[in-house]
Amino acid sequence: MKLWIACAVALFALTALPAQARQTPPASYYDNSGRADAWSGGVKMVDINTPKGKFRVWTKRVGNNPKLKLLLLHGGPGATHEYFEVFDSYLPREGVEYIYYDQLGSGNSDKPTDTDLWQVDRFVEEVEQVRKGLGLTRDNFCVLGQSWGGILAMEYALKYQANLKCMIISNMVASIPAYQAYADNVLMPQMDQKLLAEVKAIEAAGKTTDPRYMEILVPMHYEKHILRRPQSEWPEPVTRSFSRMNYELYSLMQGPSELGAGGRLKNWDRFEDLSKINVPTLVMAARYDTMDPAYMAAMAKKLPKGQYALAPNGSHMAMYDDQQAYFAALSQFLRAFNN
Repeated sequence: MKLWIACAVALFALTALPAQARQTPPASYYDNSGRADAWSGGVKMVDINTPKGKFRVWTKRVGNNPKLKLLLLHGGPGATHEYFEVFDSYLPREGVEYIYYDQLGSGNSDKPTDTDLWQVDRFVEEVEQVRKGLGLTRDNFCVLGQSWGGILAMEYALKYQANLKCMIISNMVASIPAYQAYADNVLMPQMDQKLLAEVKAIEAAGKTTDPRYMEILVPMHYEKHILRRPQSEWPEPVTRSFSRMNYELYSLMQGPSELGAGGRLKNWDRFEDLSKINVPTLVMAARYDTMDPAYMAAMAKKLPKGQYALAPNGSHMAMYDDQQAYFAALSQFLRAFNN
């Protein structure tokens, strides 16, 4: 991603959306003529073929724009589309058609129990089947992946970049070992060492479901690096999404620890492969995130058509705790593909 990094950094310094972002979308944005999903409020269940049989995943379209259709890839794995609902406050005014999507095993989609399904490559094929099922093409198809969704976006682009118009990697590094190193060498030394030792003892005992675990981690970690507000003030879409998390899927791939990764993703690393992705891509980092902002800046340089944007007051969910900066940068990037 080498697209004008300095300019993209400046975008995140903005404190208000530009004037053109505040205009109302054209009337055609609300035109459902010929859209088969209009009768269901934009919802479409997409059939997915897997090595373990056929399943269905849930999608919901918002708006109408033949030039720009943005598929939202949620995190986890095992979270839901719901924490993306903040996009309703910003993307319609930009005229961006966007699509909520619960990945297999999550939210409103089917929830098979065969753990062989929880593999990165299979999720990539799922996204491709969703693209086909929704009729998205290179002329209009963009993806935004946040957290685990960023991994999925990168993997999808490495195999199917010919189908992409643009991509956004939000709050995700291109290497789980790098993510772990940042946690070990930067974040954990900043924590109360007595409480950190207690957290590690709970993890070593395999008792991460003990209420004490989150009792420590919420103020020490979540409120500083996940969403920088007291948990009691977290937006309802966030708490709703977290309450519906598929923790079996999450633990299998991410691992049980909230301070690193120890599951199937433990050794995942695609940094050197970023140079193979020629899709225009925005890398969105945040100063207080669990993902190293400097590493994400290096990702932007590694990608041939990359832009980098830093949310100076944000964390892992910068779309909430540094909202104006986040959406200023995202909107500016998307405008290039909407004319």
